[in-house]
Amino acid sequence: MDYGPRTTDHGLLKMIETRDLTKMYGDLYALNRLTLKLERGDVYGFIGPNGAGKTTTMRILATLLNPTWGEATVCGYSIYNNAKEIRRLMGYMPDFFGVYDDMKVTEYLEFFAAAYRIQGPERRRKVDQVLDLVDLGYKRDALVTSLSRGMTQRLGLARVLLHEPQVLLLDEPASGLDPRARIEMRGLLKELRNMGKTILVSSHILPELADICNKIGIIERGQLLFDGDVQSAIKQVRQHTVYFVAVANGQNAVAREHLEAHLDILKVEPREEEDCLRVTLNDAVHDGSFIPELLLQNGLRLKMFKEEEIDLEDVFMGITKGITN
Repeated sequence: MDYGPRTTDHGLLKMIETRDLTKMYGDLYALNRLTLKLERGDVYGFIGPNGAGKTTTMRILATLLNPTWGEATVCGYSIYNNAKEIRRLMGYMPDFFGVYDDMKVTEYLEFFAAAYRIQGPERRRKVDQVLDLVDLGYKRDALVTSLSRGMTQRLGLARVLLHEPQVLLLDEPASGLDPRARIEMRGLLKELRNMGKTILVSSHILPELADICNKIGIIERGQLLFDGDVQSAIKQVRQHTVYFVAVANGQNAVAREHLEAHLDILKVEPREEEDCLRVTLNDAVHDGSFIPELLLQNGLRLKMFKEEEIDLEDVFMGITKGITN
């Protein structure tokens, strides 16, 4: 039987799709009418504080938790009556997962490969393959209990890759890792992205996702506040375009006078600690390329000209209201 993604006359269905997905505990909304769509190859950053609904969403998609109401499909299969098919196509890595202490790394992976009904030489080949992918081949004969937190996370990722899932749900994969281990995990996620996996990855460590995800969702108190690409989120938060400008020979004060006189500039603020000016454009103006020309025309030599960057942390603070469960 073929358990690949279902297709229709209109082509491939969404890899993950939810419509008004809701989970309630008494009067409390853990998830409130969540609507998401992930295409093949999307890496979707699910961002929100603890208690926002990220884990609840993943557990529902992994068919481990029933919603109160709403719809959800994975590769075209409904979570209500196709749990077996979904589990064949999905790999779910929870925030914290148990390991069998008395097993070696290869024994641990072979145990789960057997659970996926991967038999004989193919089982060993799959185990070697995922160990190479997560760079744990040199620990193949080590006891699971001897692994560091970062290595344990990579082992958990290797486990969910054994059956070659098309969709990955990764719940806080960098949680509790030291800086080096976080960098290694980020590199792994990029490799999985390059392999064409569709990934839903949650995190509250916002900069971790900036260069990995092509789409982000910001969730708070069970409600999705933003759903789209990173640049759209930045545009939603950014009220004005801002540039940092510096000129040679200590003439920032002279530059400030010329800039303040321009009609397209809202304000100019000196940044003494950085020896530069912070130039804010008017509401309707988004292109500051006239600034270098203006300064050069007035005999000033430009040392620095760069647009102010907004990262995911700024976006998150701008979009959320600081409310959690």
